[in-house]
Amino acid sequence: MDENLKREVILDNYTNPSNRMRVEDEKYIYVNSNNSSCIDNIDLWVLIEDGFIKDLKFDGEACAISTSSTSIMTKELVGKSTKEAREFIENFYNMIEEREYDKETLNEALVYDTIYKQANRKTCATLPYKGVLDAIEKYEHGTH
Repeated sequence: MDENLKREVILDNYTNPSNRMRVEDEKYIYVNSNNSSCIDNIDLWVLIEDGFIKDLKFDGEACAISTSSTSIMTKELVGKSTKEAREFIENFYNMIEEREYDKETLNEALVYDTIYKQANRKTCATLPYKGVLDAIEKYEHGTH
């Protein structure tokens, strides 16, 4: 993906994020992801039914990378089973950590394929994914 297109996708998902909305529904699993070294503080609401992510919303204050990454993530994970979501997240982490990964499955999330060049930004890009993994754990252990 060309660098200008990457910037455009990131900026669009930062200024017009998808699925940004607070949720007041007990069916949703609530998790907070924050980075103690910066302002990134993201609240996630994940609706998992029958092993599938049916809905995913977020709100909070975060930098352009965290906000855009969260927006992209919500679009990618809704409709996936928890197993598929874990596989997507693992593939995303592999890309961020410069390990072998499948480019074909990441779609818009590929905009972060060179984020490893700015090590301090890795946390920004992965922050929402950690939150979803926490929500899946809560769902699987019935602790939400």
